[in-house]
Amino acid sequence: QVQLVESGGGLVQAGGSLRLSCAASGRTFSTYAMGWFRQAPGKEREFVAAISWSVGNTYYADSVKGRFAISRDNAKNTVYLQMNSLKPEDTAVYYCAATRSGDLYSQGWYEYWGQGTQVTVSS
Repeated sequence: QVQLVESGGGLVQAGGSLRLSCAASGRTFSTYAMGWFRQAPGKEREFVAAISWSVGNTYYADSVKGRFAISRDNAKNTVYLQMNSLKPEDTAVYYCAATRSGDLYSQGWYEYWGQGTQVTVSS
């Protein structure tokens, strides 16, 4: 069992930065790939970024590539999402999730989810 708690969301102006954190419980955190997803009002939840459990390969949605960076600290059981050059269209609730295997781009493969943190980007 893995419990995930996100933090770091808030209100920021366009062009600004935020760093989201996702703290995980459990001693097996390092064996899970981690992903970030987001859901804007009236839209479906979508993939943002993911990081593998082994060598730390990273994957990004085209919409955030070059602006967002995912990383993990297995010693702290934490995964991060550094978000730079934020745009109003990045406004959403951001969720972190954990999976042992599967397609990291697909939310159906993720077993555990956090409660989400709100990110609002003003223009």
